[in-house]
Amino acid sequence: MSKSDILARIRNSLIDVTQDDPVLDVPVDWQYGQATAVAEPIELFIERVIDYKATVVRAASEKDVPRLVAEGLAQAQATSLVVPAGVDPAWVAQAAQAGVELVQDDPPLSHQRLNEISAVITASVVGMAETGTIALDHRGDQGRRELSLVPDMHVCVIRTDQIVTDVPQAMARLAPSLRQHQPVTWISGPSATSDIELSRVEGVHGPRTLHVIVVG
Repeated sequence: MSKSDILARIRNSLIDVTQDDPVLDVPVDWQYGQATAVAEPIELFIERVIDYKATVVRAASEKDVPRLVAEGLAQAQATSLVVPAGVDPAWVAQAAQAGVELVQDDPPLSHQRLNEISAVITASVVGMAETGTIALDHRGDQGRRELSLVPDMHVCVIRTDQIVTDVPQAMARLAPSLRQHQPVTWISGPSATSDIELSRVEGVHGPRTLHVIVVG
């Protein structure tokens, strides 16, 4: 069967489809984005993120973020930091005072330059308690996708009101971004992989160190 025949069959099968949104096109008796019964989603989120060998620190309010960012970078001996354009400048002010070089991604940095930079700081869009996963939709306070993948350390700030119980709830939060064709990166701990002998190797596909600041 030729490609044109296959496409013709697909078009013929879609003749009666009037909605681009599958939820509207095929109504089902189901409420999307329901929460799982989790007693303490924030504590579970922190526990699961730590299980992935990430570092998690709590900030009582955003006023504590600059100090925790500076302390995290100092502990990792990071000397330079990529700062996406939409990140609150106050978050990185104390790190700059401590001598960390702040690098802007304007014009966009090359992969080689990103590889030379110690760390990146981003906000986030949602965190999932059951899986310990953080999602970025790469808006202004998160920067383009390469920023969260190339530097060796990722400092990620997430508010407690951004933490949901599970993936279905997270998808409901992400739906507007997905409809706007925003790229979404899912982060479950630092980058890690293993070979057939189960030897763990970190930092192959992304940051070797994940430092999460939970605000609230």
